[in-house]
Amino acid sequence: MAKLSVNINKIATLRNSRGGDAPNVVQFAKDVQRFGAEGITVHPRPDERHIRYQDVYDLKPEVTTEFNIEGNPIPKFIDMVLEVKPTQVTLVPDAEDAITSNAGWDTVKHKDFLIDVIKEFKNNGIRTSIFVDPDLHYIEGAKETGTERIELYTEAYAHQFSLGNKEGIKPYMECAGLANTLGLGINAGHDLSLDNIKYFKENITGLLEVSIGHALISESLYLGAKNVIKMYLDKLK
Repeated sequence: MAKLSVNINKIATLRNSRGGDAPNVVQFAKDVQRFGAEGITVHPRPDERHIRYQDVYDLKPEVTTEFNIEGNPIPKFIDMVLEVKPTQVTLVPDAEDAITSNAGWDTVKHKDFLIDVIKEFKNNGIRTSIFVDPDLHYIEGAKETGTERIELYTEAYAHQFSLGNKEGIKPYMECAGLANTLGLGINAGHDLSLDNIKYFKENITGLLEVSIGHALISESLYLGAKNVIKMYLDKLK
């Protein structure tokens, strides 16, 4: 069974829109864990437009499952991760003005940089994952960086699935096969939803974790977070 990590960025976005503390991101994280979520994911960006750096520190003592911090490893981000020491850090090559993550790492071009950053995190007992496009070349490159896992960027799969094209899973199956051969753990995230998660899980051998935020929060508006968490867990069995 792949673990479900809930990305709570959208809860912070809603809170920030009014300038207060409702909804409270820490309480939401505690609640979804109580409902069965097996991890909490946050993705602080330099402008702190959703999750704030202080949120990460506030969440640390309340995350009783796995804590996954995503982000571009700029110096401020690296310092925070080393202080908080989450279960996992997921490296994402975000541009500062990106609305959301929109590309994975070129693990060949940025190999030396990634090696240095990953070594620092691993020396501090933090599991590492690299956000990558479903490209065999980049999977091979990821292995060379020393990372323990990759996170497959699933927007392309989700888009093709919504069009009725289930063939969109094939590049992900090929990358998963290579990752398994290379001994890389497999995570996945971005645009996964109740509609497409089951098919993805059934076809990706060795899938360890999915990180889901936008869709899960949106679905919870209609169905309730407790119900939605259970529905995801059922589909991930």
